[in-house]
Amino acid sequence: MEEWKEYKLGEICTKIGSGATPKGGKETYLGGETSLIRSQNVLDFAFSWDGLAYINDEQATKLNGVEVIKNDVLLNITGDSVARVCIVPDDALPARVNQHVSIVRGNKSKVRNEYILYFLQFKKQHLLSLAQGGATRNALTKGMIEDFTILLPQLEEQDQIVSILKSLDDKIEVNRRINENLEQQAQALFKSWFVDFEPFKDGEFVESELGMIPKGWRVESLSSIADYINGLAMQKYRPEEGEKGLPVLKIKELGQGSVDDNSELCSPSLIGDKYIIKDGDIIFSWSGTLMVKVWCGGKCGLNQHLFVVVPKNYSKWYVYQWTKYHLDNFIRIAKDKAVTMGHIKRGELDKAKVVIPDNDNLARIDALMEPIFNQIISNELESRRLATLRDTLLPKLMSGEIKVNDMQLSENQ
Repeated sequence: MEEWKEYKLGEICTKIGSGATPKGGKETYLGGETSLIRSQNVLDFAFSWDGLAYINDEQATKLNGVEVIKNDVLLNITGDSVARVCIVPDDALPARVNQHVSIVRGNKSKVRNEYILYFLQFKKQHLLSLAQGGATRNALTKGMIEDFTILLPQLEEQDQIVSILKSLDDKIEVNRRINENLEQQAQALFKSWFVDFEPFKDGEFVESELGMIPKGWRVESLSSIADYINGLAMQKYRPEEGEKGLPVLKIKELGQGSVDDNSELCSPSLIGDKYIIKDGDIIFSWSGTLMVKVWCGGKCGLNQHLFVVVPKNYSKWYVYQWTKYHLDNFIRIAKDKAVTMGHIKRGELDKAKVVIPDNDNLARIDALMEPIFNQIISNELESRRLATLRDTLLPKLMSGEIKVNDMQLSENQ
């Protein structure tokens, strides 16, 4: 490894620095053309579009010193999401970052930005230990980042290492985009059938508490089509001595779609099967950040403030779509009632209404929706397997334990 050399990031980067929030805070966001990237948008290896803010030209000009350019590395530097890192996607540009996100931009003659990304992931635990050294909240300072030591091979080998790891990430991104499209298809079909009743517009309709619906259909409550089972206060169910714990599924894990090294652990023997979540389960966060997702992040213990949604003689897609249909209203209710952390009560599940078709039509739409739902889950699980392979290769490649030439020779044999 004599050709590998150690540098400080400050020696090989042309830009290391965070931004600011436009004066006046988020209330001043005017929905302009420039992305304002915050910590919630920076996940490990991935950029999240959820909650991405936009600012106008005037605000962007005031933040000109923190302009994000193509292929910049984005590093979260404060709070619970500290040390998460990704590459800015092209379609998020033009962009600025706020004070919780740092740009790390390598000198192209010395280092590839993607190599910095993977090395920071490789050394994430070290970054976390640095961030946790402060007196108050977790934080990485500019000086810490500049002094961070990185091990570099020659550019050609950097490119080869990046190519292997990025091929896995690219496939994960393809799956994400496919699933985004499938989700849009499913929502369009659901709206056509159950909101606009387009396939039945020439048929007979009858009056209901939701207005006119196809004859033979009925209206029930959301709680009548599924059980909404609340999780446990998992701090009371820690693993017993010698027991292998299960990761705890909290709002954070649900939002990022996976558990991580910082996820708490619980005892599977103490909580019982009722509160053990498996791939394909529908999870509804009813407190704090309200969301509905199909979990594909592996076996977990369900924390309080989350429902696992168990269908009653209906397909999962049907229950998932109806719960998601009412989500915006639930969010409004939680916001109106919020004192500290907004939430909804079980009574809202009874008030939320669903339209149930006759058995023949339910079977017809089921034949269309079930394959879409299952394909989304299949793609998510494939992405998790690819991420596991990437995470296995990452430390071996970034430390030089495995040489790229050795991998290529193995593949050819």
